[in-house]
Amino acid sequence: MPRIERSATVTWEGNLARGTGKISGDTGAFTELPFSLPTRIGKAEGRTSPEELLASAHGGCLTMGLAGELTQNGTPPTRLDTSCLVVMDELEGAGHQIVASHIRVRVDADGVDAQTLATLLEQADASCPFSTLLRNAGVEVDIQLA
Repeated sequence: MPRIERSATVTWEGNLARGTGKISGDTGAFTELPFSLPTRIGKAEGRTSPEELLASAHGGCLTMGLAGELTQNGTPPTRLDTSCLVVMDELEGAGHQIVASHIRVRVDADGVDAQTLATLLEQADASCPFSTLLRNAGVEVDIQLA
């Protein structure tokens, strides 16, 4: 696989408590996604957060990896439904940290038994750069079939 580089632009106006920001992918795939401190730590109210974007990235990466593993196994998926919950918590002496990423995957694929599916999921997890990044940072990564 070739080297992959992607970038985003973030603008922020105002102080932390009352300010607002916008995140845009430089590809144009998403533009000016709004975020703020109140919607980051409280009700989202239609705004995103860095944690939601991390959950999207981790879930998306793992899902693509599993699709590849299933395809290489000769049992390509008809559908994969993945949910990812990223947890940030306050750690004594360390401030707020990402502490966990919980992924649940529902698989619709013909001809794959439960044991093989579990092995393929482990392989997808092992090859997912986001899983590796999070684990190397000491984050709990929990991936289960739904």
